Amino acid sequence: MEITVIDQLKNIDVMASFKKTGAILEGHFKLSSGLHSGHYLQCAKLLQYPGETSRLVDAAAGQYPTIFNKNSIDTVIAPAVGGILFGYMIACKIGVKMIFSERKENKMELRRGFEIEKGERVLVAEDVITTGGSVSEVIKICEDSKADIKGIICIVDRSENIDFEYPYYYMIKMDLEKYQPKNCPLCKNNIAIYYPGSRKSNKK
Repeated sequence: MEITVIDQLKNIDVMASFKKTGAILEGHFKLSSGLHSGHYLQCAKLLQYPGETSRLVDAAAGQYPTIFNKNSIDTVIAPAVGGILFGYMIACKIGVKMIFSERKENKMELRRGFEIEKGERVLVAEDVITTGGSVSEVIKICEDSKADIKGIICIVDRSENIDFEYPYYYMIKMDLEKYQPKNCPLCKNNIAIYYPGSRKSNKK
């Protein structure tokens, strides 16, 4: 079982940061797609270390100076909860405000008095992008507010040819081995399966 690094920031070893902070979990996981994997990325374990996160953000600023510029960005927005810490660190680096969206009754929306004004230059931040569902919902919020979306940035891109129709930036792009449940070697070896974000664990 392997993780393939396809691309990453040129001036820092992003994978080393994941390993250092224990953010790459090994075992038997059921992903949100329904597929199984022997690895799972838990970005929260990296983001719990501000110093390590700041190093990554500094490296991203060096590679993507256009968006890490107070003259280009007014606001960083992230979907709760995974993107909040990352978005906040980016906002600190740029020197702008940061807001987040929340899901209420299965719909992403702005709450807590957060607002986006017409023409406001926004950068959307997320920790991991796989299908891009949450980010697409945030983009819709921004578009409905007639914001000027300058781009999307994430720590990990695990997508397959995703296109948000806006500039897209990432710190590392990787591919995790994935199995259909009926062909999963971990299931065949009766290794207990874990559902990330849940206490539920059983054998498949």
